[in-house]
Amino acid sequence: MVETTTKSNTGLSARYAAALYELAFERHALDQVVDEMATLGRLLAESDALIALVRDQLTDAVKAGPALDKVLAAQGFSELVRNFVGVVVGNRRLRDLPGLVAGFAAYTAENRGEIAAQVTSAHPLSDVQRTQLLARLTESGFGKVRLSETVDPTLLGGLTLKIGAKLYDTSLKSRLARISYSLKGAA
Repeated sequence: MVETTTKSNTGLSARYAAALYELAFERHALDQVVDEMATLGRLLAESDALIALVRDQLTDAVKAGPALDKVLAAQGFSELVRNFVGVVVGNRRLRDLPGLVAGFAAYTAENRGEIAAQVTSAHPLSDVQRTQLLARLTESGFGKVRLSETVDPTLLGGLTLKIGAKLYDTSLKSRLARISYSLKGAA
């Protein structure tokens, strides 16, 4: 049994994360599962069909489970991750899957002494931008940082960075919203 601690990751996602983490650790497949869960998170964020399936409240778990398993198997996911998703679907928690994946990433980072940072940008980050961002975070006193990247074209430009409870928003969308708000106040 692996000893784990969680301070910030509580509730439903912490229970699922702890169970998957411990099982992967016992089977000596932790690094593989961490990589596959990160890939699953990207799939959930980028695939319109998968997003629609997860968000649809009328999704039938009996039909969705095997179909989702086939998709994950075709993508090369291990049996352990596919079984995890199967348990989530079987427990009627398909809508919670993106949060459970994010919770697993946070749980893993905390147990490895890493700081999880969620970066959302209007366009995919280049290698140079990613390196510069990690360097700035290190300069700011954050030790080992693990970036979780998502793309949201509605931001128009810039990015948002969430570390723990702090949110840094330099997106063009929020800047335009602040300008609009200030202009409304001036009128």
